Amino acid sequence: MRFASVHTYPVKGCHRLDHDGARVEPWGLAGDRRWMVLDEHGVGVTQREATELVTLRATPRDGGLVLRAPDRPDLDVPEPAGAEPTLVRVFRSRLPVPALPAGPAADEWLGGLLGRPVRLVWLGRPTRHMNPDERDHDTGDQVSFADEYPLLLASSASLDALNGWLAEAGEPPVPMARFRPNLVVEGAPAWAEDGWAGRRLRVGSVVFRAAGPCDRCVVTTTDQETGVRGKEPLRTLARHRNIGQKLLFGLHMVPEGPGEVTVGEPVTLLE
Repeated sequence: MRFASVHTYPVKGCHRLDHDGARVEPWGLAGDRRWMVLDEHGVGVTQREATELVTLRATPRDGGLVLRAPDRPDLDVPEPAGAEPTLVRVFRSRLPVPALPAGPAADEWLGGLLGRPVRLVWLGRPTRHMNPDERDHDTGDQVSFADEYPLLLASSASLDALNGWLAEAGEPPVPMARFRPNLVVEGAPAWAEDGWAGRRLRVGSVVFRAAGPCDRCVVTTTDQETGVRGKEPLRTLARHRNIGQKLLFGLHMVPEGPGEVTVGEPVTLLE
């Protein structure tokens, strides 16, 4: 197997960034989902309810990030290291975690983009937002604003198989971007990752633990360039990949230690 591509999402729900390599930290890839947009209740806003987030390009810089979107001026946002923490929730049902408000300039900029009052916060210290018994492989206190686990891995062969089913149904193929992975591997048989849960994988010199398959949501039906939403690939996943009443594509991953990963490195299943 080979490591084919790596992606981060600096603001939860934003457009992806593609990289040649990335630094792996205990809570995931460096710069991945450390910022989040909040609604008026202090709960994270995602593409589930705000498809406009696909137009948000966020580029990290030392000590902050730059926000970009069509027909809007760029906005530089420093990390609010000295701000007073506020309690936020990734989802309404999750544990509250302390985050730092980015300030009114970022709030106004994002509110104009999304057409609603919102706030932007920064996760200065990654921390637990799920109860310890909610995940098969607990990550402890080390997780970003990710939905569940620090990283998501996907297989190019599995995408090819899914696109084959779509073609049989007369539907166009979908790109890997629909599934918003962090790591993409190639060279494994389609759906081989189903058997990796609970096992360990080495990407280059970094070891990861496979925590379990990913249950997909409506975000996969959203074109990641335009925000237009349809019915695929969820309808096809429901026919072919409905396992335990979950529509599965991709594999949650937990890093066992820090390091660097680079596109092109070998991927080895250890045990």
